Amino acid sequence: MSSSTITLPGLKRIRRHKWLTWPVVLGFLVVLAWIIVSATVQYWAPYDPLELVGKRLQLPSAAHWFGTDGLGRDVLTRTLYGASRSIPIAVIVVLCGAAIGSALGAISGFFGGLADSVIMRAVDVTLSFPPVLLAMAVTASLGPGLTNAGIAMVIVWWPVYARLMRAQVIAIKNQEHVEAAIAGGASWPRLLLGHILPLCWSPVLVNATMDFGQVVLLAASLSFIGLGDLPPAPEWGSMISEGAVRFYYWWIAAGPGLAILSVVLAFNFLGDGLRDVLDPRSAE
Repeated sequence: MSSSTITLPGLKRIRRHKWLTWPVVLGFLVVLAWIIVSATVQYWAPYDPLELVGKRLQLPSAAHWFGTDGLGRDVLTRTLYGASRSIPIAVIVVLCGAAIGSALGAISGFFGGLADSVIMRAVDVTLSFPPVLLAMAVTASLGPGLTNAGIAMVIVWWPVYARLMRAQVIAIKNQEHVEAAIAGGASWPRLLLGHILPLCWSPVLVNATMDFGQVVLLAASLSFIGLGDLPPAPEWGSMISEGAVRFYYWWIAAGPGLAILSVVLAFNFLGDGLRDVLDPRSAE
């Protein structure tokens, strides 16, 4: 048997899943790595994120891979600790935004009438503002801080899920199996929870996966302008802000900048793969 005809069973199984591409695998590994870092960094980080470990503004070296900042703190350590603040807030914001938006969208699409009009007008008003400006305005009114920034981001994000869920509910509630359940005397909670919502979650899950990276980016943007996590907390946006002030000391912003880039790309790659898995047409 020639070597060209030898194949591995595992590779055959992988080839049958067209969604399992290298970007998806890479995105999953990067996301998994950042989750592990955010959960365990306090046990193995080389330094304390607030500790002055060397001279100010040292170039990257073997002792400090990303150099030191304007106070002599290790930039790599602070970048790693930044994940323990950015990743959890992204999870909380996406889960809360998806839960609130999906619930309101399901009510709007299922009942229609006055409920639909009120909820959709609130959605339209919220979406009429640019997300960054709305988040800035809400955070500024509540006061700077990670908690207030999280509340602002939930306010920004829930309308997206409300509109998405409403469209899904409207499309599914007129299908034959729902009409059959109505003819059988099913109550509205059973219709909504048992026959409609289970078929509505695919686009919501895909959208939520891609939104994780966007939430991290928005949280960093708020911290960049002083409305997010407050110094001296190791937060990616505030670290990039310091790097912008000390423009010629490029390594100060390099660590958190690369971290944000990797998180955003990884979640986008993972969202693309999840969309292909949940989309029946991807199997064609």
